[in-house]
This record gives sequence, C-alpha cells and structure tokens, in this order.
Amino acid sequence: MESDSSKCIGNMSERSNPPKWINTLLTRVCKPDLLEEIEGDLFEYYQLWVEKYGAKKANRLYVLHAIKFLRPFAIKNAKSSQSNTTAMFRHNFLITFRNFKRYKSSFFINLIGLSTGLVCVLLIYLWVSDELSIDKFHTNDQRLYQMLENVDQGTGMITRRTTAGPTAKALAEEMPEVEYAVSTTWVSDYTLSFNNKDVTGKGIYASKDYFELFSYKLIQGESNQVLADKKSIVLSKDLAVSLFGTTENVVGKILEWQHEEKYQVSGIFEKTPNNSSVQFDFLLTFEGFLDNNEWATNWFNTAPSTFLLMKEGVDIRDFNSKVADLVLTKTEGKASHRTPFITRYSDVYLYSKYENGVQSGGRITYVKLFSIIALFVLVIACINFMNLSTARASRRIKEVGIKKALGAYRGTLIGQYLGESILLSFLSLVISMMIVLLPQFSDITGKQLQIELNLSLLTWLSAVVLVTGLLAGSYPALYLSKFNPISIFKNNLSGGVGEAWVRKGLVIFQFTISIVLIISVLVVYKQIEFTQNKSLGYKKDNILIVDRNGQLGNDRKLKTFITEIQKLPGIEIAASSGHDMTGHNGGTYGVSWPEKDPEDRTEFERMAITHGMMDVLGIEMKEGRAFSEEFPSDSSKIIFNEAGIDFMGLTDPVGKVVELWGEERQIIGVVKNFHFESFHENVKPLFFWLSPGRTEYIMARIEKGKEQEAIQNLEKFHANFNPGFPINYRFLDSDYQELYESEERVSVLSSYFAGIAILISCLGLFGLVVFTAERRMKEIGIRKILGSSSFGIIGILSFDLTKMVVLAILIGLPVSYFIADEWLDGFAFRIALEWWFFVGAGFIALLIAWLTVSFQILKTANVNPIECWRNE
Repeated sequence: MESDSSKCIGNMSERSNPPKWINTLLTRVCKPDLLEEIEGDLFEYYQLWVEKYGAKKANRLYVLHAIKFLRPFAIKNAKSSQSNTTAMFRHNFLITFRNFKRYKSSFFINLIGLSTGLVCVLLIYLWVSDELSIDKFHTNDQRLYQMLENVDQGTGMITRRTTAGPTAKALAEEMPEVEYAVSTTWVSDYTLSFNNKDVTGKGIYASKDYFELFSYKLIQGESNQVLADKKSIVLSKDLAVSLFGTTENVVGKILEWQHEEKYQVSGIFEKTPNNSSVQFDFLLTFEGFLDNNEWATNWFNTAPSTFLLMKEGVDIRDFNSKVADLVLTKTEGKASHRTPFITRYSDVYLYSKYENGVQSGGRITYVKLFSIIALFVLVIACINFMNLSTARASRRIKEVGIKKALGAYRGTLIGQYLGESILLSFLSLVISMMIVLLPQFSDITGKQLQIELNLSLLTWLSAVVLVTGLLAGSYPALYLSKFNPISIFKNNLSGGVGEAWVRKGLVIFQFTISIVLIISVLVVYKQIEFTQNKSLGYKKDNILIVDRNGQLGNDRKLKTFITEIQKLPGIEIAASSGHDMTGHNGGTYGVSWPEKDPEDRTEFERMAITHGMMDVLGIEMKEGRAFSEEFPSDSSKIIFNEAGIDFMGLTDPVGKVVELWGEERQIIGVVKNFHFESFHENVKPLFFWLSPGRTEYIMARIEKGKEQEAIQNLEKFHANFNPGFPINYRFLDSDYQELYESEERVSVLSSYFAGIAILISCLGLFGLVVFTAERRMKEIGIRKILGSSSFGIIGILSFDLTKMVVLAILIGLPVSYFIADEWLDGFAFRIALEWWFFVGAGFIALLIAWLTVSFQILKTANVNPIECWRNE
C-alpha cells in the first residue's frame, strides 16, 4: 500500500509546466525581490487551472495573469540597471588593464602575434581589393564586353585579344543586340607640340563612341562628339596643363602630332584612374588611323581591340553562338580557324589565361591564393593567442575560483575574457593599420595602398576585430570559466586527453601552414632565378632600346643614324628591329612551302630587321649565314629559327625556297632557338627578313661600365639629329624583367607572408611549451628530487615538441609538393622539384622550433625543485 508521501511525489511528477518564455520575460523585467513571490503564486494557480481546464487553457491563463504583473511597481529600475551595467563594464575594463599591466610578457607576445597577423590580413585585403576593382569603375560594367578570338593553329587553340579592324563597325551595323561598338589600337608613345613646346604622351586611337562605353570623366566636351572628327584629339587634364599651362580655353586650339599632322583639341578628360588596366594621356580617332593604315581594314589582319556595349537583357551565350561565324562569313570561308566570342571587359584583367580555347585562370589565381593565405595567417594568429592565453591561465585560476565562489556566473566570466581579447584585437588592428600605411608596404605590393575610411571599410574592420577577438579569446574564456571553485582550490584542474590533443593539433596545423609557405617561397624564388639565369639564346644585358620617331621614321635617315651612333664612345654596335624580344609582337599565316597542309593555320612570328641585328643580340647561327651588306640580294632572302624548320619538316633547309605572302624567298640561314616570349610559352616558329620600313626599335649594345657615358652621348646626338622629338629609351633586360612582374611580386609577398606565419607559429609553439612546463612543474620537481639531470628534463620536454613538428613536416611536404607542381605547370620551361627543397624546409622548420623554445626549456629544466612545490 502506497504512502501519502509517495502519492504526492507521483502527483508532482505528473504536473505540467507553464511556458518557459514568459518565465524568462518575468525574470528579465521584474524586480528581484518580487520575482519569487510572483512566480510562486502563478505556479500554484497554474496547477489548479491544469486540473480544471487542461494544459492548453492553463497556459493561456498563465500568460494573461503574468502580463498583468508587468506594471510599474514590479518593473526593474532602468536607470539602476544601466548604472549596474556601466559599473560592470568599468570594472571589467579596469581588471583587463591591470591584467595587461601585470602579465606584460604575455600581453606583448599576444599583441605582437595578433598585430603581425592583422598586418598580413590588411595588406592582402588592400591588395586583393585593388585587384578586384580593376576596370570595375565603368558605369556600364555589367553590359561592357570585349571581343576575343580563339585561333585554331592545327596543333592547338590559342586565344587572342586582337581582332580585325572592321569588326566593331560590322557588329554595330549588323547586330541589333549591340548598343555601341568601338575599336581601339594599342598604347604608344607620341610627341605632341604647341608653340615650340614638345611633350611625349601615351596615346591610342579609338572609335567615336569610346566615351559612350567607358566612364573616363570628360571635363570639357560632349561624349558623343569629341571623337566625331578625324582631326580631333582629346587630352588628359595633366597633358593639357603640360602643353598649354592650363585647361581653360584649350578646346579648339591646334597642336601638332609627331611634328607631322595638326589636330584640334575637342575635349579634356580627368586622368585615367589607377584601377584602369589601360593608361593613356590622349585619344585620336580610329577612323583616322584606318586612313593611314590600310592593312587594318582587312578582315585577315588582326591587331586592334574591339569593345561592345550590349543592350539590356541580351543572352551572351546566344550572342556568342551568333557571332562565332562572323570572321568565317566576312572572309568567305578562308579564315575558318578564327572563332570570335565576347567576355565581360572587367573580367579580362583577372581571367586572362586560356588553354585550348577554355578560360583557365589568370591573376584571379593569385587573388584566391593570397585570400586563403590571409585566412590561414589570421587563424594561426588566433591559435597562438589561444595557446598562450591558456598557458598563462594557471596564474589567473584562483581569481576565477574566488569570483565563482562569490556568485559570479560562468557567462559573466566568459564575457570578461572575451572582452579582453576583443580589446587586444582592437589594439592590434590600430597598430597593424599604422604599419600597413608605411610607404615601404606600397613598394612591396607595387600598388599605392590607401585606407579610405567609409561605411563598408569600417564595417569590415569592425567584423575583423570582433571575429578575431572571438576566435582568439573563445577557447581561453571557455577554458578558464568551466572550472568549479572546489576543483580550483584543490588544484584538480586536469583538462583531459582530448583537450591536450586539440592544443597540439592546433600547433601542428600552424607549422604545417608554415612549412607549405616556406617551400612555396623557395620554389617561386628558384623558378624566378631560373628565368633570370637560363640562357635565352640571345644576350639581353646592356642592350638599349630606342623608339623610332620623327626623322628616324625615314629609312635613309635611320641608316645614317645607326651608322653615326656606332661611332659614339660606349656604343659597340647598333641595328633596327620590328620586335622588342619580350612577347608576341606580330605573326602571319603567310608562310608556304611545298609540303604544307592546305588546312594548316600555324602562325609564324615575324621579325623585320636591318643588317647587324644578329650581332647586336648575339643570336647564334645553326646553319648558313646572317644577312650581310655584302649581298645586295638578301632583301629577297629569309632566315628561320629551328622551331620553324622543324615544323615545316625541311631537311638541309639552306638554299631551299619558300613563299612569304605569295613571293618566293630563299632560305640562307637557320638560327638556334631563342626565347622571344616568356618561359610560360614554348618557342614558336619564327622568321627574319630584311625590311627597315617595318622596324620600330633601334637596339644598341652598350659597352659594360660605360652605360651613363653612352646614354649621355646618345641623348645629345639624338637631340641634334632628331630635333623636336624627345628620346624614348629603355634597357632590354628591364623589359624582360616585366615579363615576370606578377611572379616576382608573388615571390616577394609570399616571402613576407611566410615570415609572418613562421613568427606567429613560433609564438604559438612558445605558448604550448610554457603551458606544458607549468602543467608538468610538479612532475619536473619530483624527477629532479629523484636525481634526474637538467639534460634529461630537456630531453623529456623536447620530445613532444619534436614529434609535433615532425608530424607537421610529414603533413606539409605532400601538400606543398602538390601546390608547387601545379604552379610550375604554368611554365613551358620550369625547374625540377628537387628533394632538398622539401628536406631543407623541414629542417629549417625544426631548427626554428628548437630555437624558439630553447630558452624556456632551459629555464624550466634548471628550475629549483622547491619552486615547483611552492604553491602547494
């Protein structure tokens, strides 16, 4: 038979409970001294309502009566609550400041680690933001497209940005989807003159609707009129000031171009923005260019670029299908190897790489890479903070015990410690912003880094501070606040096996990233070194390139100029070339030989030269001879490189006849292959022919050690020989260096990021050693009392450290091999991934780890055993 007490317990267990949310509301709103009485009365009534009406109606009645209690007499004093909050905030801030001051070493190590990580993050953010903004400023960005062409060469597909001259006009007239279409030429240096004042500027030829497509700001002139006349010229504001001293009343004035033609100023535009991929100082009309360059009116020739402003709602895939046969139709089926298509203009800068006609990357690869690096560096900076803060936790554990014994909630403690980490994150951000704005960092990135404070940036920076603070402080906050007072005062603070593995795993992760970065930097450096030191097949050093302009455009004057400058002190030899030796300058399908496949569309690079060019560049002959003034008939001869001869399948080529543009030419020589493009490309078929009128550059070999003397003599002679035209010169090796500008920039930035990652990882490792030493202090004391030597203690403490770093090496090596191999695949000529790259990186990481913790391990190993038990 059940007792009354058991029945009571049974009935209590079957009771229903009121809605939790209304109780929570009462707790937050009602005064504490009234809350218990209100909740007690309501609960008694609730049980009666449940028995009488059921749970649903009881819930409604409970809520209704609870709301009735929310009257002024029962509600908390808002001012008092606010005052308590302010007091609590002030108290926590004071405690935080005192802890920073008390534990200076921990504070500064954490500050350095987070600041260094945020420097990396900010630097990458500014660099990535700039890269992503290139060409995005145009108002019609979403509808602005560029036409490219896939060219089937039989051996593979290449993608070119050049199109035929009539393309834009045909699209504007024949395609209703196109609102505007313009053609432009490449950027070139030209001389403009006004009242005997000569200024050199960068100019392009563009169709009349250029300013309807592109949002370059016109200060004076109408966008649809400034390029309407063939004799119009539009100047940048800076160029107008250089020529006229002002921008007032400039429109309508007449100036000279190249001291040959007169143009009327029709408009002035603001300087092109830094985030424009095309930088120019003035514009001439494309229609005027066609008048002087008849070859550009032919559908078979390509060189200009074509840009389109599409109408709203056009399906780009359908349009590309429609224009795929444009060139085929215009050439009556003779250019079936060329397939045009359009792509977003603002995407071309980032997505410039195509493989076999398919988009396969470009600078966007580096944007993604650096973004990932920024994330990793921020994560390992936070990990370092976690480990070091946790390692120092034992110093504050009694503080936690006292606060919890006095009634502090865990949430309050978590808030305090997260507040500390957020404050530290904010201080780190301020320091990192000051560092990033140093001029040296603009030099490192090759960009003008500026932090413009706007709502978007402030939001992003606030998010960085908050996320970094929460990430960095979450584990210490949760770790410190979880202990109960009894465990604290009994020193029973074992964190468990799982916690130890988490901490070690984070350090392994840090060092894995560091090892990957070390190897990546080494591989990039070695590849760049390879491109600089590998024989190109010609001599690029001490070659001065001078642009042809003014009287030098005359073939007879050109010959005289070359003859005379070779007499100047410091100049060994000079000649003229139509190729700058640093990329694709121009090609042709017009080479024919008896065995040629009629369907073959392989393009030969063409290089117009004058006598002596082979000697200037030091290009070696494999067979036959070079062009010589001793043989007047050489103007009808031709010289190929090895790749050209191999492609044509000719044996004993010297003396054989081929056709060039329908004219027979005899092969008089074959040169050894040389690199006229970057190492990203294979050596392509090429030929030389004598044609002074088709050359654009004068190349002179300067005697080593007499560069300044030779340049001064050349400048003086050029000023007398070619008056009114400033001399434009540069060194060939500098131009060659620009071929690998992005790779070198990646190398430099990666070196800094690797250094930052290693520094932060070492701080994290230091934190772990400190933590381990504090946790094992009693064990170390016992071992020393029992006779263990300092050397033995060092071995014990070093063993775990070495295991973690070795494990990080084993994980990092295959990952870094995969990344390095993928990157090197972008080069046709590349280094081999040597074993010592990986072994060396692993050894460096291990050595850095040992050096980082050596002082702390030695300090711990030599501790007095009495100190180990002082706090017991």
